[in-house]
Amino acid sequence: MNIRKIKKSDNKALATMLRAVLTEVGANSDGFAFADPQLDHMFEFYEKQKGSYYVVENELGKIIGAAGIGELSGEPNMIELQKMYFLPEARGIGLAQQLMSILIAEAKKMGFTACYIETIDSLKAAIKLYERNGFKHVPNACGNTGHFGCNVYMVKQL
Repeated sequence: MNIRKIKKSDNKALATMLRAVLTEVGANSDGFAFADPQLDHMFEFYEKQKGSYYVVENELGKIIGAAGIGELSGEPNMIELQKMYFLPEARGIGLAQQLMSILIAEAKKMGFTACYIETIDSLKAAIKLYERNGFKHVPNACGNTGHFGCNVYMVKQL
């Protein structure tokens, strides 16, 4: 497996992978990342903002997972863990942990004091991963992500 920063040539394969996972988990409608306008142009989106995005490739070069961090609108000292999704073959083997560790280290270097994540309660394995990494549940959404379909909100102090 190879974890690396996103390249422009990843846009199409990444959008396909993200939409497949979002559809699998029932988050393929308005109120979720599925409706985000940047989904087809992730390289350009992350190139323009304070943050970064990584992809995970298998040995054949297929994108099997991805995640990033980006500024959280409305929360100047908080960064958001964004669009962290993995295909079934990439789950349960430690890739999400590796990627999250890279992203949290980058967030700290950038000077952010907290990291936010929002998800849905049916993604139990993801929630456990966040909890193991020091994310605490908070009662309300932070910032302005536009993801009104999410119902679990968590913050990690950096």
